[in-house]
Amino acid sequence: MNIQLKGARKQMRVVLFVKDSERGLKLVDDREWDAAMIATLEHVNYLTVHGEEYQTLEGKLNLDAGQLELLVVKMNNK
Repeated sequence: MNIQLKGARKQMRVVLFVKDSERGLKLVDDREWDAAMIATLEHVNYLTVHGEEYQTLEGKLNLDAGQLELLVVKMNNK
């Protein structure tokens, strides 16, 4: 998969939500990703954010908000 973003904007806002069995969805991270980082999602199942590891479950391209939303679950690595 070769992702090429057109124009001056070479980044996309990516928002991570964690699926919590007690509280539902909770925002974990919200930042700009470049095209290379977005392309790696095709090859990875796990992300490390703020020192915590999460498994990616699914993603949604929200055109109305102009962002990629990823649903993740926290891994218990203790």
